[in-house]
Amino acid sequence: MVTAVRHLGPNWYAAVMGTAAVATAGAALPGPRVPGLRTVCAAVWALSLLLLLALLAARALHWTHHRDQARAHLLDPAVAPFYGCLSMALLAVGGGALTVGRDWIGDDAALALDVVLFTAGTATGLAAAVAVPYLMAVRHRTMAAQATPVWLLPLVAPMVAAAVGPLLVPHLPPGQARATLLVGCVAMFGLSLLATLLMLPLVFARLITCGPLPLALTPSLFLVLGPLGQSTTAVGAFADAAPGALPAPHGEALGVLAVLYGVPVMGFALLWLGLAGAHVVRARRLGMGFAMTWWAFTFPVGTCVTGAAALARHTGLFVYDGLAVGLYGLVVAAWAVAAVHTARGLFSGALLAAPRPAPVAPRPVTVRTTSGAVR
Repeated sequence: MVTAVRHLGPNWYAAVMGTAAVATAGAALPGPRVPGLRTVCAAVWALSLLLLLALLAARALHWTHHRDQARAHLLDPAVAPFYGCLSMALLAVGGGALTVGRDWIGDDAALALDVVLFTAGTATGLAAAVAVPYLMAVRHRTMAAQATPVWLLPLVAPMVAAAVGPLLVPHLPPGQARATLLVGCVAMFGLSLLATLLMLPLVFARLITCGPLPLALTPSLFLVLGPLGQSTTAVGAFADAAPGALPAPHGEALGVLAVLYGVPVMGFALLWLGLAGAHVVRARRLGMGFAMTWWAFTFPVGTCVTGAAALARHTGLFVYDGLAVGLYGLVVAAWAVAAVHTARGLFSGALLAAPRPAPVAPRPVTVRTTSGAVR
């Protein structure tokens, strides 16, 4: 077991995030309730909790027995950003405890679990949002041509905290406690949004000027949907929690923000969904096989489901109901495919094996002609 986790990186938390997204997005769907859907969502949430506990234990073994590899991950610009996934996995499972997990474990246990996971997830998310960009600037040696959407991961973690934090507001005493938590969530929304706006142009510029991403990294284009859908979800959650936490003018302003911000951002999310989808189709035609990056098809799209559901609540437009349902179908299909391939690769050992060394390019051969010219 100890040897098996040597190459277990922080990117595995994406599987927890994607599984939790299926549960929380399903519970957030607007419109008439599908019989049995909530029970299925509760079961999927329970699975995400079990996955989180198993992965936390495995990563603890990794850090205890393979610290050299763990340090190498931190110093690798392609791996270090995935430390943001730890925070998002904690927050996703914690938020799911209050939205759907309470059906199985009870309200008190769900609240206690969410408090613990929200606190831990927020702390690790804020730490990752500072530490990973610092390492990228000071220790990593990166160039603009190496920019990928993976760089967004540590910056999105505080946005996830901002989106799930309002669920705890009604459970706090009225007055300062509620207002402080809600304002703190708005602050995390702002810091994550501004940091994303700084990083996203690098990703888009690299895509336009340097061409498509490598085949295995192409699914990571869906990661851009994460801050878009999660920020739309967050402003909707602010508007929901504001009436019991903030004075009337501020609460009304957050209700307006939920629409004025969410509608254009969701429009851009749909544009990016089409662009990313076209790149994935191209990569698949060129032979793109399964990799753990396929989990990028789950959680980011799940945030768009909850974002569309928030817009449905605050605009009353049926088009967002349909959008949420359609996107949820994509999430479920993507999760099923990624889960099957991950389980297969895990049991075969292929996904836990050491990375294969890059093939060595053949040395150039020079040929001298009879005239003495070299070609």
